[in-house]
Amino acid sequence: MDATFTAEQDEIRRTLRELLLKRCGPEEVRAAVRTTDGHDPGLWESLAQQLGLPGLALPEAYGGVGCSVTELALAAEELGRALAPSPLLATVVLSAPVVLALGSESQRAALLPRIASGELTAALAVSGAALTTALGLTGDNRGDWAGGGRAGGVQARRADGVWRLYGQADQVLDGHSADLLIVPAHTGGFARSRTLFFLVREGATRVRQTSLDETRSQCRVQLRDVEAELLGDDGESSSEVRGDADGSDAGERASARGSADAAAVLSAVGDSAAAVLAAEAVGAADRVLERTVEYVRQREQFGRPIGSFQAVKHRLADLYVGVQAARSAAYYAAWATAEGQERVGGLALAQALEALRVTASEAVQLHGGIGFTWEHEAHLYFKRAAGDELLFGPAHRLRAYAAEEARLFGGGEVAV
Repeated sequence: MDATFTAEQDEIRRTLRELLLKRCGPEEVRAAVRTTDGHDPGLWESLAQQLGLPGLALPEAYGGVGCSVTELALAAEELGRALAPSPLLATVVLSAPVVLALGSESQRAALLPRIASGELTAALAVSGAALTTALGLTGDNRGDWAGGGRAGGVQARRADGVWRLYGQADQVLDGHSADLLIVPAHTGGFARSRTLFFLVREGATRVRQTSLDETRSQCRVQLRDVEAELLGDDGESSSEVRGDADGSDAGERASARGSADAAAVLSAVGDSAAAVLAAEAVGAADRVLERTVEYVRQREQFGRPIGSFQAVKHRLADLYVGVQAARSAAYYAAWATAEGQERVGGLALAQALEALRVTASEAVQLHGGIGFTWEHEAHLYFKRAAGDELLFGPAHRLRAYAAEEARLFGGGEVAV
């Protein structure tokens, strides 16, 4: 791994930080999260039109810049510093890779250029409250997280050549304002259940939820006989349905293959998303640590700045080490994911979430009474830490699953 950044990567960080300093201060963040969209559409337009952020990691053939997860992670780090609410995570990190991996050529050509330009926003609507499991971060996602043909989850059936969806998804990031929903659903009944992905443009009931972290908007999506478009080649699906009806082995093989493909795609998306989220958390931790250092240099107690006390210095030094270690892990995860290495994002995310939680907690304490007030932004960083652990963690489960995947405690040969 080359630990130095290229001039282009440094330029991405510099220009994005300058824009966010002008357009995304604490007051702008508070105002944006209270809008109908949950973010500032003007800022999102600037990120798309001026910086090309939505298309950063998309291929040039579909209107993207053609960069990798590394550049996307560096951009996310700057967004994390400002806690900037935007559809980037839901649209670019979670949804676009699914379309790129599974969509037909016509679907990719129709959707990805619009995503790259910022014109189209999308959201991944995973059934129930199992986002972290579906992404393969804290458990095997080849189970029944999407219903598995049983009651619950999201079910799909085909009638008169039209797919219709039934079910509910509870943790849909930016789903209330997304133009397009990408919904994994089960079809084939209990005996031959398989997971397919569908595109939902209208008809779903969306209810924005009150979330602990206001900067990370969530919504509940209810699907009641909603018409959907299959993501991928519909002709293959039709033959598989006919195979099921005829009782042939082809239907069973297709079902197993479809479920495995869905799990593999979500695992790959989860791994890259974890690397991006880790960088985002590092950016937030770095910024709240900066603010805390500034404050302890100014606040005086017993006639001297509290930052001059040895106990405070030790606490800040520990925080600095934790943030830098998390940054190294996040950068390595982004590089490894870009190089095609798998299952490295979860550990980096665990370390970054822990660093953000500890740093934000200490920031509230070291700010004293003002750190507990609604007007100060320290609580926003603390809520981001707690909210991300609820959505994508917690850290100990991320580590436990990584250890299980590596067979550290299984008595067998350790995977390297």
